[in-house]
Amino acid sequence: MCAMATKSKIEWTDTTWNPVRGCTKISPGCKHCYASAFAERFRGVPGHPYERGFDLRVVPEKLLEPFMWSAANMVFVNSMSDLFHPQIPDSFVVQVAEVMMKANWHTYQVLTKRADRLEKLLSGPLRFATSSSHIWWGVSVENIKHGVPRITRLRNTSAAMKFLSIEPLLEDLGEVDLSGIDWVIVGGESGRGARPLEESWVLNLLKRCRKHRVPFFFKQWGGVNKKKTGRELGGKTYDQFPATLNLPIPSRAERQGMMAVLEQGFIKTNELHQIRC
Repeated sequence: MCAMATKSKIEWTDTTWNPVRGCTKISPGCKHCYASAFAERFRGVPGHPYERGFDLRVVPEKLLEPFMWSAANMVFVNSMSDLFHPQIPDSFVVQVAEVMMKANWHTYQVLTKRADRLEKLLSGPLRFATSSSHIWWGVSVENIKHGVPRITRLRNTSAAMKFLSIEPLLEDLGEVDLSGIDWVIVGGESGRGARPLEESWVLNLLKRCRKHRVPFFFKQWGGVNKKKTGRELGGKTYDQFPATLNLPIPSRAERQGMMAVLEQGFIKTNELHQIRC
């Protein structure tokens, strides 16, 4: 059962976990989606995880994966999707949360652009997963019109840990209110067609984070060659994180027992095996 988690190239996490694959674009931040571009490269490749490209689907066989890793990780949940996409059944979202609650030696980072559904579910079926500080609930913010309202939605929840991924940052967010936020990631867009990031926009967010005493992580300047532009802001890097729990990892036998109990409770219906977009 034991396996090492695959090391992620994303600077602010250790590994990724994708019990959902695929998504649909809803705002300007989605224009150059890296996940979509990656997945579509493999459309039609028999046996590949993205044989169906970026079509939305749940992957029940991935649900229990966090129990199989032999070390504690910081886990980006659904780096290749959005857990709160409206076509993902509530029941499956709850199952993902149940795994996160049970495998609590990991730290989970759940990021969405569907802040309205996030707010609704965290106030209802997912309320049981809001008080635990090892699950970080976050929203993406790219501009004032689409992104900033998501912050209010997140703030309205009772989540113990709230974070923002302000990437790609497409404009100055002005006097954005960061009260009640526990972590902020900022970054520019990268790859072909990347839209520009101005230093003054980043410095404004650094100032706002300092005002509200929010840990600040600067991911990248981005551009066509993100390695060349780097991660330094004013001659230094910013790699601040919130405090994390360091809970002991259960033995292999204990984790197998936890998996068995959860698996018995997961009803894998046809609805959960296939989603028609």
